[in-house]
Amino acid sequence: MGVVTKRSTMTFFSDAASHYSHRVRIVLAEKGVTVDIIDTDPLDLPEEVCELNPYNSLPTLVDRDLALYESKVMMEYLDERFPHPPLLPVYPVARGESRQFIYRIERDWCHLVDAIIDGKDAKAAEKARKDLTDSLLTIAPIFGEKPYFMNEEFTLVDCCLAPILWRLPQLGISLPQTRQSKPLLDYMQRLFERPSFQESLTEQERELRTQAASVA
Repeated sequence: MGVVTKRSTMTFFSDAASHYSHRVRIVLAEKGVTVDIIDTDPLDLPEEVCELNPYNSLPTLVDRDLALYESKVMMEYLDERFPHPPLLPVYPVARGESRQFIYRIERDWCHLVDAIIDGKDAKAAEKARKDLTDSLLTIAPIFGEKPYFMNEEFTLVDCCLAPILWRLPQLGISLPQTRQSKPLLDYMQRLFERPSFQESLTEQERELRTQAASVA
């Protein structure tokens, strides 16, 4: 086993195209953390990642002697390590609800996003695209109840949703401009205009919207 060089600053090995890496980058930007972000090819991982992460996966966050390799764990770690601004509610019940929302996003939506992006099974990808579109439109009205997802403040739940919603053009999903969808479209605009979100974007991610606009 090789010797891993200890870093003096926090390092984030990020897949520039992955929504799982993107969610962590949003948290880092929201917190204003000084971090060395290294865009990494998931098919050609540096030795350091392989040494620190038993799953040889991205994203991987390194903070001195600590290595984290699960995005939800990273987000909560960063929220506790850098408490301001808080991205989880203070009270236990509300914190539990936020964690449950994140769990549901992963169970209900993330696997659909992954199936569409993977694209190896065209029939499965098309079904996932329809299921994700239908699900988004079904819950669209609840985004009109509060500025952010079920909350007055921006939270980790929004950090998980924003990368998915930003990728809708890449996923082949175009939400209709209807009264039902308007609360969701307004929510998306609020997310995308946040300075932390803009700062979190890689060039690859910016091109997703640029390409969609040029096609339109």
